[in-house]
Amino acid sequence: MPAVPAHRSDVYDVVVVGAGLLGLATARALLRRTPGARVAVLDKEAQLARHQSGRNSGVVHAGLYYPAGSLKARLCREGRAALLEFADEHAIPYKVSGKLVVAVDETELPRLDELERRGTANGLQGLRRLTGAELREIEPHVRGVQALHVPETAVIDFRAVTHAYAAEVEQLGGDVMLGRRVVGIDRRNSHHAIRTADENAFEARRIVACAGLQSDRLAALSGRPSKQHRIAPFRGDFYVLESDAAQLIRGLVYPVPDPAFPFLGVHFTRRIDGAVWAGPNAVPAFAREGYGRYSANRRDAWDMLSFPGLWRLARRYAAMGASEIWRDLVKKAAVRDMRRYVPELEARHVVFGPSGVRAQALARDGSLVDDFLLEQDDSVLHVLNAPSPGATASLAIGEHIASQLA
Repeated sequence: MPAVPAHRSDVYDVVVVGAGLLGLATARALLRRTPGARVAVLDKEAQLARHQSGRNSGVVHAGLYYPAGSLKARLCREGRAALLEFADEHAIPYKVSGKLVVAVDETELPRLDELERRGTANGLQGLRRLTGAELREIEPHVRGVQALHVPETAVIDFRAVTHAYAAEVEQLGGDVMLGRRVVGIDRRNSHHAIRTADENAFEARRIVACAGLQSDRLAALSGRPSKQHRIAPFRGDFYVLESDAAQLIRGLVYPVPDPAFPFLGVHFTRRIDGAVWAGPNAVPAFAREGYGRYSANRRDAWDMLSFPGLWRLARRYAAMGASEIWRDLVKKAAVRDMRRYVPELEARHVVFGPSGVRAQALARDGSLVDDFLLEQDDSVLHVLNAPSPGATASLAIGEHIASQLA
């Protein structure tokens, strides 16, 4: 998508910084709510979906995990329905393949009970508890004593969704401008001046910042440096099952999450293209936009290491963090965990796959911000945390932001 030249000198009603799923969904919601509004979306990359929006497993979540009444739970349910309707309208392929959350032994059953309670409270349709024999009717090669079947879970290509959002923004009269890295935001009476690295300037009455991995830095540019939160990038590496082993997984197979730990653990996803991915794991990343196992960026590393919250988080989850890093580096260790669910799997069936970096807001006390975090100051609204199910909920989040601006 070519960058739109900044030839108009009048003021935009809203400039959205970040052309990922959330930024584009927000621009779309604003334009649908107020036809004729002047809306621009700026992004530093020359292509769409370079980061989180295009580097994920493609799962459309049903809303199983989130506490009833939380913003996550509500927006996930609303967003899932809106996303699949959008996909139907734009001929974007998806598959409602369903998910099994598998308890491999009796000790996990109390946590499975809690998940079932949450899913029921959140209104999931068709949610049911399965015995070991019943789960093997759905996933014959998976071992477990019980499972929750979540039939509403789906898979989609979020890269294709991102492009469709951008196309609709432009059809509604908005400008999507790529290759425009924001380097300054200045207050000017009733509006803001947004300066970009290519020496363009955009004026806006309101700004919505959906900058993902750069969200804390963008907040600092607008005069809102936070001492309480910092983006802590966690790289997630996927393994891919070779074609002769991919038949061992029909849909999606997930573990029972342990509430004592902040990350999910090993899980399997048959994607919309038919490939089966295992993962991702979660290891601290020393480059916010570096996707190799040894990627590092001096500024990103310093931002992480100089923040007290990182060290408090590390002390709290030292053993878990060490095991995540070990599984990331040693394939046999990762396969050992996978075999708890799929005993037939062997190391030769598994190869290193792609990776992504998730933007996770970390508090100064070492806690990971769990829910969506939006902060508004005057006429600037910042999306400071949008973890999973952010992609699933993107249209609902966009509507939520548009209503707040209204």
